[in-house]
Amino acid sequence: MSDDSCPISAYTETKGLRYFPRMLSKIRKLAAGNLREDFHEMIGQGLDGRLCNYMRIDYAALRDFTLTTDSDEAVLAWVYAHGREFNEADLLMWNHYITKLGWRDQVTESLANRKASSGLADRDEIDTMIEYFEYDEGRKS
Repeated sequence: MSDDSCPISAYTETKGLRYFPRMLSKIRKLAAGNLREDFHEMIGQGLDGRLCNYMRIDYAALRDFTLTTDSDEAVLAWVYAHGREFNEADLLMWNHYITKLGWRDQVTESLANRKASSGLADRDEIDTMIEYFEYDEGRKS
């Protein structure tokens, strides 16, 4: 069973954009005081920061707008109006990147460290960051 203080799955999409709903989930949970403590330090950084950079949007502005609506689609429309709109190739590139991050790349060592600190070092099926999130946050066991 998944932990309610964790954001939603990184596999979740809004209009074809993977991870975006997870970032918004973290923003909303933190504002409500319901986000697991270990997420606080990196909020707006890491993958959140990478996606904001890819969208050409300021994280603080995104956070502020996100807290005005419960609609992820409305937030994405706001991003497209204030950052850049994604075409099919942009979605493909981001989704491929986020799905493979940690698999034989610059994040592999960080992933191994996270797995070890979470007691998941022996789980060979966890070979990407977003797959690690699934196990660490209780959606998979």
